[in-house]
Amino acid sequence: MEETRAKGLPLHTRVLMPRTWANRVFACVYLCAILALLYHHLIAVLHSTSMVPLFILLADGNNSLLMSFSWTTSQAFRMCPTESRVFIEHLQHYVKQSDYPGLDVFICTADPYKEPPMCVVNTTLSVMAYDYPPEKLSVYVSDDGGSQLTLFAFIEAARFATHWLPYCRKNKILERCPEAYFRSSPSWSPETAQIKMMYERMRARVENVVKRGSILPDYITNEAESEAFSRWADGFTPRDHPAVVQVLLEADRDKDITGHTMPNLVYASREKNMNLPHHFKAGALNVLLRVSATMTNAPILLTLDSDMYSNDSQTPLCALCFLLDPCIDSKLGFVQFPQMFYGINKNDTYGAESRQSEIVLIGMDGLVGPTNIGTGCFFRRQVFLGGSSPQLNPDLLVSKSIKSEEVLALAHHVAGCNYENQTSWGSKMGFRYGSLVEDLYTGYRLHCEGWKSIFCNPKRPAFLGKAPINLNDMLNQTVRWCVGLLEVAFCKHSPVTFGARSINLLTGLCYGHMALWPISSIPVTIYAFLPQLALLKCVSIFPEASDPWFFLRLFLFLGAYGQNCLEFMLSGGSIQKWWNDQRVWMMRGLSSMMFGLVEYLLKTIGISTFGFSVTNKTVEEEQSKRYDQGLFEFGVSSPLLLPMTTAAIINCISFLWGIAQIFTQGRLEGILLQMFLAGFATVNCWPIYEAILLRTDGGKIPVKFTLISIILAWALYLTSSIAF
Repeated sequence: MEETRAKGLPLHTRVLMPRTWANRVFACVYLCAILALLYHHLIAVLHSTSMVPLFILLADGNNSLLMSFSWTTSQAFRMCPTESRVFIEHLQHYVKQSDYPGLDVFICTADPYKEPPMCVVNTTLSVMAYDYPPEKLSVYVSDDGGSQLTLFAFIEAARFATHWLPYCRKNKILERCPEAYFRSSPSWSPETAQIKMMYERMRARVENVVKRGSILPDYITNEAESEAFSRWADGFTPRDHPAVVQVLLEADRDKDITGHTMPNLVYASREKNMNLPHHFKAGALNVLLRVSATMTNAPILLTLDSDMYSNDSQTPLCALCFLLDPCIDSKLGFVQFPQMFYGINKNDTYGAESRQSEIVLIGMDGLVGPTNIGTGCFFRRQVFLGGSSPQLNPDLLVSKSIKSEEVLALAHHVAGCNYENQTSWGSKMGFRYGSLVEDLYTGYRLHCEGWKSIFCNPKRPAFLGKAPINLNDMLNQTVRWCVGLLEVAFCKHSPVTFGARSINLLTGLCYGHMALWPISSIPVTIYAFLPQLALLKCVSIFPEASDPWFFLRLFLFLGAYGQNCLEFMLSGGSIQKWWNDQRVWMMRGLSSMMFGLVEYLLKTIGISTFGFSVTNKTVEEEQSKRYDQGLFEFGVSSPLLLPMTTAAIINCISFLWGIAQIFTQGRLEGILLQMFLAGFATVNCWPIYEAILLRTDGGKIPVKFTLISIILAWALYLTSSIAF
């Protein structure tokens, strides 16, 4: 047990979880079983003239070469899982509130139509209302789309904040995101009715502007606003425009309606030149890192996604319990909170509770700490300073207003698209470039440099985002993740080689498991088709039920699934939610993971390049209704649907054909495992059959995709004779 004390009062405690030793024993037993079956497979390959044993060696569930590697690396997460607890009430014994360090919050958005400005505004207002000295709190919003619509939304938000912050403070509001607060049906009072009316008026103005695509002259109330919007002149496009840094609120100078200091609020849009590369979110964060250094230079940074609002006003104090602990390791670089969602339906159709991710973060916490997941992370600014940069040294500017010409000139300069040329930004300084999953890559590189991290998982979620309710968006996001993960896996700092040496073996295996996650799509895809096609050809490819190897396979299958299910339930999940979670994993394996793998291979040889796309945060009413009913959303003409639909058809037909063989030929013992796999896949594919045959709503699978899938299934059956 690790414990820090001052005057007998701990700031936090961290302990190994009770299941640690059971994990270690099970890992040893399971590993022996895997080695035995791999040996059996190897002997079969050496003595066979068919290709089937080779395919089985590559794809035999948790017993194949690829899945054995995946399982082995996943055990690194289970060797030292920890849980922690913080004691905010003890913080006053360590530091006075007036001595709290400055906190700069970074929020990124990119497209006012895919990421509605009101969503970003709600996230921003929720952190502006933190229980934190407002003069030490600064919020920086990066608008990578360079949209005047987004700037207008934040001008409106700054006005509303002068009423919202004192309202939260006076009434001790726990949920300080306006949208979430009013959604929770707060107790009515004239003051509440008034503040809600102000919020609705602000929302109506912002949404009207977004709908029109332009700002009405009546909405511009003063000369300063008019000057700000004048920058959007002819030639200003999302991919080609000058830097824009606009101070909307300044601490000590701007007051709320009760006379209290307001936090700093700064809008920033980095300069873009369509002929120069953009490093997307990592590049935008590095600009905020530099802009904030010229203005406030707070030693603590918080990064947030645009739709992840703060759900607890005391979250920064939780982070300070680690970051201000005088006895903790001086190399503690960041504190990571989990990514959690609201609006999840009863059975969590798309696995949005992210319990598997939580298991990963808890497991890494017992090593050098969790990786950065891109949101809800408190960093020390120091971790990004790989070298000195005189122009970013704020010592000469600390006494100046952040609205002063000198400060703003420097802020615009460091937001320029040529500023990073011939520098270490993105390689040794700041957020790291080189992968589409810049968050994981940054966390990994920081760990390689000797920094450590801590996972903080309080009972009340620190941050909440909107749960995904669209299968196509989820799969497209996974394609992007897979390309980025493979970029990490095969870069010169590969976790399996460089990481294992630079950090430690277990952490290197953890990162290796995550980076090579898309590779598991190979055995998933093969096993979705090969045994079933063999069954249709009346070929038995597995041991009979009386063979001892049959029971070893059964142990490996049930052991892996059983451990995963048990961990899921111990983390607070249910059987139904676990079933949906593993179903979504299989869908990803058959579609987006495989597409991501192919996309990476094409990109590597220069045939194709991956275009960054923003996940659509807008929600259609009909989609929302179907999600509440627990229905999958298939109603999009996307090639991602073809592999899973084709697999569903083949598995159903092969299962029915197997039943026919049992009744006509009594062949159950020889095809039992193949029948089990086809039946297991058929049950998992029920939502697909439902979307093909039973549904008439907008979420059904388009008829043309069903027809194409039938043709593909028939083609696979005809060509399967080559393998059998």
